[in-house]
Amino acid sequence: MNETKPSLSDRIPPPLLLALQFVKVFFFVYLFLISIDLLGTAFKLSGTGIAKDFMQATSNPFIGLIIGIVTTSIIQSSSSTTSIIVAMVGAGMINLESAIPMIMGANIGTTVTCTIVSFGYIGRKTEFERSFRASIVHDIFNICATIVLFPLEMATGIIHRTALFMVGAFQGVGGFNVVSPVKVILGPVSSLVTSVITNHYLLLGLALVIMFFSMSRIVSSMKGIVMEKIEGVLNKYLFRNVLVSMLFGCFFTALVQSSSIATSIIVPLVGAGLLTIEQIFPYTLGANVGTTITAILAALSVGTPAAMAVAFAHLIFNIFGIALIFPFRWFPIKLAKMIAAYVAVSKKNFLIFIVLFLLLHFIPITFAIFY
Repeated sequence: MNETKPSLSDRIPPPLLLALQFVKVFFFVYLFLISIDLLGTAFKLSGTGIAKDFMQATSNPFIGLIIGIVTTSIIQSSSSTTSIIVAMVGAGMINLESAIPMIMGANIGTTVTCTIVSFGYIGRKTEFERSFRASIVHDIFNICATIVLFPLEMATGIIHRTALFMVGAFQGVGGFNVVSPVKVILGPVSSLVTSVITNHYLLLGLALVIMFFSMSRIVSSMKGIVMEKIEGVLNKYLFRNVLVSMLFGCFFTALVQSSSIATSIIVPLVGAGLLTIEQIFPYTLGANVGTTITAILAALSVGTPAAMAVAFAHLIFNIFGIALIFPFRWFPIKLAKMIAAYVAVSKKNFLIFIVLFLLLHFIPITFAIFY
């Protein structure tokens, strides 16, 4: 009588097997972060010069808003966009009032990466719908905040007045420097890849391939771990309530110095069913605040009132947005669920969304150029 030989996984002690599964997850998370870093580099190679030209084009607040969206959609880093704006205001190329609409637009443009990340789950309806709603709820919040605060700023100047008040309070504080540990870890590999692949189109393609591959492996690897234990850690500690979730989002984004990374990393967790949109929504708002810390420290290091005012304006916009929109959080959450359910129904609906998504980005670009 033939006996079935035990598989390799059966011969490995459970604690060691669990450790190996965690190592595998961390490896694919590392690949995922590399892909995000390469994606940002590819966008910067193709668009940084264009971004600077756009931001010098006009002082019209409506055009400034569009320019902020377009610029950050191109280079996929609101921190980079804000840094460029800080430099331009500090150099006297634009004033604070012109910079604030651009900052509002930057908040909207930085969410494009999250949407791209969710596309990796196309073909798996349930996972795609969950991940897609997680990716767009951040965008919906930023749009709602802009709809409310943009006309309020134009009418009263509340943001730039508050920023100038804060500049007076922090005058003379400076000398800070922040190094992102994630960028230190990713730096050698990203630099090697970008030194070999100098064409931004090839780099963009490679980044997308790595991103989609790593995301699919993250989900499958997570399913190999005891799901209850992971879910317990996430729910008990990091996402146990609104305040903790928001603080975690702020801290983690300040640590990695990229809201794109901080918000994109949770999309696979929602896609895998480990977290819900209600749990991650406060986290994304915390990420909005966390992404301003780098610019604030940089501005404090520069020490010029104009640079400090721009950085504080970014922070104030996000805090005001949370104060005004969060009490009505059911709206962006419900809207995200409705849009995700519609897009996930069929390929036709998904293609309709893609067309609208592209139009919303390329029409403003065309308008800004012709203006």
